[in-house]
Amino acid sequence: MIASTQNLKTEKNKFFQPLAVTRRITSIDLLRGIVMIIMALDHTRDYLHADSLRFEPTDLEQTNVILFFTRWITHFCAPVFVFLAGTSTFLSGQRKTKTELSIFLLKRGLWLILLELTIISFAWSFNINMPFTGLQVIWALGISMISLAALIHLPKKIILIIAIIIVAGHNLLDGIHFNGFAWAALHEEKLFRINATHLVRVTYPVLPWIGVMALGYCFGSLYTSNINAARRKQWLLVIGSSAIFVFILLRLINVYGDLHPWTEQKSIAFTVLSFLNTNKYPPSLLYILMTIGPAFIFLAFAETISGKLAQAVIHIGRVPMFYYILHLYLIHLIAMLAAQLSGYSWSDMILQRRTWVDPQLKGYGFSLGFTYLVWIGIVLLLYPLCKWYDRYKTAHKEKWWLSYF
Repeated sequence: MIASTQNLKTEKNKFFQPLAVTRRITSIDLLRGIVMIIMALDHTRDYLHADSLRFEPTDLEQTNVILFFTRWITHFCAPVFVFLAGTSTFLSGQRKTKTELSIFLLKRGLWLILLELTIISFAWSFNINMPFTGLQVIWALGISMISLAALIHLPKKIILIIAIIIVAGHNLLDGIHFNGFAWAALHEEKLFRINATHLVRVTYPVLPWIGVMALGYCFGSLYTSNINAARRKQWLLVIGSSAIFVFILLRLINVYGDLHPWTEQKSIAFTVLSFLNTNKYPPSLLYILMTIGPAFIFLAFAETISGKLAQAVIHIGRVPMFYYILHLYLIHLIAMLAAQLSGYSWSDMILQRRTWVDPQLKGYGFSLGFTYLVWIGIVLLLYPLCKWYDRYKTAHKEKWWLSYF
């Protein structure tokens, strides 16, 4: 018993010490690739599925089980993406000084915000004069990186404590409301009118995302040479199982951790849907536990996964921003073609708002099965481009600008 306690203390000490990073961790790339592929399903549904113009797929009054889970499975994408961005930051930071890493995070964060407001915003609308701007996941990623640029100068134990306080405690702010942009940017999804012609929606308030990225940064310590694969698997299983257990416990208590309590529904299946229907904007504590917990379990077993399919997914996971930008443009181009072939004009997809509110698209859309087929086709089309770009990046590490894509 004493020996076990000493071993655990030793492992905890290792967790918080500066450590040499090991080889590139393919399991992280694999998980990132999976969530990027799943993410494309949600965006394909946005532009092609008929019901996406009529109601939210998580609206229990109108949805069905398959449509609900089509949306629910994509809830894993943003938290895993942001979390692993923090992990990648830690691993890449083992080859840099704190100052170098901080400067890199600051520049990359500003670059991501610029991308959100320009290249990515245009991809959603194809309208150079779009009167609506959404501050979404790339904006949140950018702000989180800028915040992490400051946090990394603190001891890792302090970073971990701050991250846990943010993730576990930010729902205490749910009842606080201010009219200003600053508060919405931090913690409340809100629509703002900038002037007579332009609206801005804060879709991804950044406070909880900062906590998620900081947790991911601390998590990177598990992937250093001082912790072997067997011990890392134990940690992953314990953390992942604990997160899932806390999610179930808090959700059953139904008092804290999410804006929307679950309720008994018309059937057992829909009661389960209500239980799983946690708040994403901003991501609640329960939403984060529900998505990050299974990600840890996956990582615990993913280091032994191999084969051609896994390698194909890893190629996508190694070039997430390249894939993200390309998939938005490809989906929107396909939506223009789909509109033209189904009795609308391709120009109807040059949006004034978003597909689900533009009146010229009333009645447009396809079945969920067709949407899935198009999603699979989009991923297959993007794969060879991602494979090429991954190999190009690997062969040209001297090109500094590649790290920004």
